[in-house]
Amino acid sequence: MSRPSAAPGAELARELAAVLRGEVRFGAAERTVYGHDASNYRQLPLGVVKPADLDDVRTALALCRGYRVPVVARGAGTSIGGQAIGPGAVVLDFRRHLGSVLEIDPAARTARVQPGTVLDDLQRAARPYGLRFGPDPSTHSRCTLGGMIGNDSCGSHSLAWGRTADNVERLELLLSDGTELTVGGRLTPDDRAALRALPGRVGQLHTRLQEFTDRNLATIRQGLPRLPRRTSGYPLDALLPEHGHDLARALTGTEGSCALLLGATIRLVEDPPARALVVAGYPDEGAAADAVPALLEYGPLTAEGMAADLIAALLAAGPRPPALDRLPAGECWLFLETGGATALEAYQTARRLADAVRRERSAAVSLVTDPVEQRQLWAVREAGAGIVTRLPGGGEAWPGWEDSAVPPERLGDYLRDLRALLRRNGLRGVPYGHFGDGCVHLRIDFPLGEPQGVLVFREFLEQAADLVVSYGGSLSGEHGDGQARGELLPRMYPPEVIGLFGEFKRIWDPGNLLNPGAVVDPRPLDADLRFVTAPRRELPLALPYEQDGGSLTRAVHRCVGVAKCVDPTTGVMCPSYMATGEERHSTRGRARLLAEMLRGLAAAPGQAGGAVPDGWRSAEVREALDLCLGCKGCASDCPVHVDMATYRTEFLYQHYRHRPRPLAHYSMGRLPLWLRAVARAPGAANSLVRSPAGALLKRLGGIDRRRVLPVFPPETFTRWYRRRERPVPAGARPVLLWPDTFSNHLQPDVLRSAVEVLEHLGFDVRLPDGPVCCGLTWYSTGQLGAARKVLRRSLGALAATGLPADTPVVGLDPSCTATLREDLPRLLGPDGRPLAERTRTFAEFIDEYAPDAPLPRIGRDAVTQTHCHQHAVLGSAADRRVEARLGLHNRVLDSGCCGLAGNFGFEKGHFEVSEAIAERVLLPEVRAAGPDTVVLADGFSCRTQIAQLADGRRALHLAELIARELPDRA
Repeated sequence: MSRPSAAPGAELARELAAVLRGEVRFGAAERTVYGHDASNYRQLPLGVVKPADLDDVRTALALCRGYRVPVVARGAGTSIGGQAIGPGAVVLDFRRHLGSVLEIDPAARTARVQPGTVLDDLQRAARPYGLRFGPDPSTHSRCTLGGMIGNDSCGSHSLAWGRTADNVERLELLLSDGTELTVGGRLTPDDRAALRALPGRVGQLHTRLQEFTDRNLATIRQGLPRLPRRTSGYPLDALLPEHGHDLARALTGTEGSCALLLGATIRLVEDPPARALVVAGYPDEGAAADAVPALLEYGPLTAEGMAADLIAALLAAGPRPPALDRLPAGECWLFLETGGATALEAYQTARRLADAVRRERSAAVSLVTDPVEQRQLWAVREAGAGIVTRLPGGGEAWPGWEDSAVPPERLGDYLRDLRALLRRNGLRGVPYGHFGDGCVHLRIDFPLGEPQGVLVFREFLEQAADLVVSYGGSLSGEHGDGQARGELLPRMYPPEVIGLFGEFKRIWDPGNLLNPGAVVDPRPLDADLRFVTAPRRELPLALPYEQDGGSLTRAVHRCVGVAKCVDPTTGVMCPSYMATGEERHSTRGRARLLAEMLRGLAAAPGQAGGAVPDGWRSAEVREALDLCLGCKGCASDCPVHVDMATYRTEFLYQHYRHRPRPLAHYSMGRLPLWLRAVARAPGAANSLVRSPAGALLKRLGGIDRRRVLPVFPPETFTRWYRRRERPVPAGARPVLLWPDTFSNHLQPDVLRSAVEVLEHLGFDVRLPDGPVCCGLTWYSTGQLGAARKVLRRSLGALAATGLPADTPVVGLDPSCTATLREDLPRLLGPDGRPLAERTRTFAEFIDEYAPDAPLPRIGRDAVTQTHCHQHAVLGSAADRRVEARLGLHNRVLDSGCCGLAGNFGFEKGHFEVSEAIAERVLLPEVRAAGPDTVVLADGFSCRTQIAQLADGRRALHLAELIARELPDRA
């Protein structure tokens, strides 16, 4: 019996927590981060459950049913239509614990998976057998099989291997009333009779479904358009006799609104061992689309379209990828991939395809066989969903009409009409997508922040729906309906079919418990828009946000939920998520929390705020940002360049303004001051930290007891430099060496090695006329007033040298160098730009100013840990060129952040996360390196982490390695 409650949240949460093994989270932070997916919408759930096993799923559903609380199943939360969120619902996060590949059957070419299994994990499990799952959305590194089944996902290879619905064998289901059953496969008349005869609810269900189908055969046959991509509405045609009465197929694409998925058996396909890529260039996207039908006869695995405005958006967002040089002339390109058992076979197929392209006079073609170049080109295409959220001119673009589909032979005309519709409405967008299947992705610059913006949004979507239907197409070609398109379904389907959708759902879920409002009885498409409901009153800020019009609100709304930050396998972003697996510790989660906080701050009196009402004093935001390492990985790796390190600095400044700070902010945040004092008596300081008083110092400084305090050298670098005799060769070019605080006071050998190398190359190495500091320790802890003062004093010390204003400045530590190049202008404005522009890393300086100078040959193996800030801000191309000149056999680790990140890994409460980050890749690789293998790490933090956790291995700075090999070294 149901137990209605006026306020079920707290009571339900207590009951769930008492019986579930998994996490139960009903707090503001979790409700906020799970109140968004990759859509335009914000719908705060009642709470979140992360089931540890299937019994948790069963129990959670039963309790929610008792309280009449709806349930929304969620995988990676990358749904673009709003299917993975629900107001007042309990969200079941299947990805957290239910992500195993249970079985691979290579003989049957099937796999059995849990609903939270990430697609790339399945692909890795199937690869040793030469198999793969055919559908491959661009979010393959984080999307789940449950989500793909819910949306009937496709991807670029659907030409060859079909949609998810084409690859589903069996589904293991849990119904809203607790019934469990398995469905799948084509049914004979005898099979159908046997299912009707089953006892209880299962037999009743099959009887009602069969009666439903038999009663509506003509309506289903006539009312659902036939085209390669149709994921709008329910796929009721799978119930037809000619399609085998396939219930698994009929439920694929129902957006979790009919049943919960407990497991699935899916079909695998043979993965071609070799690939080649034909890139065909055309004058415009219409011409490219017109060419597709003839090219499909040659059997390409893909036929992806990408126009020049997507490339322009990519270039506006960051540096030019070298792979773009392989694009032939044109304004729109088709990516036509071929496969084969051998490289020769793939190449020969590609040659025939390329010859066919050349028959069109206006077309140009490039044939790419290098696997690395192919991956780089595909990476551009896969980043499209993020890239095009910022148009080339800097405007914001949003989903809403992002995956319409028409018959492929009509795509060219549809694209021309769609462009005309955009122009009539004064809108711009960047179309790209699966041209071979007639599916177009499009983000549009809807003026959602303006008074009439919502009206423009609605009018365009209604007109676009009518346009695509006039072409015999579908509102959605792979992303499903959700809130974005559910309301528009009556424009695509006759009333009789709309009625059948509702009847079909009621057969499965009579109580409307599962994802209510998806497909059936949808919420209005212009309700719950997170941008419109976000108050626009701007706030006084400490940092400029020059790329976002000075608005932190606009900056955090860069995040559109594509969730590259929750890919735990590669790259720098996001190290804390890789360690904890918690959504609120991802870049996306933190952006959502900051947006919710700003919503409350900017609300006018009497206006509704949000789930985070305490503004800059928010404990939820502080907790989420506490584990942000400030690595800047998101600023480079996120497709929309969310810069969480900067947002964290702003928050810490505002949060602790005129308030006591954590102890670590006084100890490590002001460490340059303490190190200067220690330099007066390093011996006494060493005795103190090694005595029993060292433990007390750690406690007083907010430092974790397991961390080893550094040994202070007897002499700082600057003291050594000023007492040495150094003959300067006539005509030697001066260069300013930046003696960063940590190298100067803790590892002076790095700076001394740099002096030796630079003087060996014929340069006159100078130092600033007085102490300098980049201010990073103050900046990263939000002590911005002090950071500005420190930087202004440092600029004065540089100016006092009397050297020409264009004298290059060489930084040895990447974090310090990145601060000078990127954060200095943010803090000091135009006064900081000259230094930022002339600052170089050690490798950059050698590569740029001594490109032909002989360097010692070092024929040794090496592994390199790239500092996060070098990866994100500075780049490593110069390092690779210098290493090549040295003859170094170097392997750059895909290890991401080392986990120390300045003060982060030393702070009390961070040690476990710091260690977990390092143990993911870095420490195992360093320990496994041979004794003669050089471990390179230019970052002071990286070298310290290795020294403290890698069982005695020591890492070198590149300058130290070169200096050791100099022939004239004493």
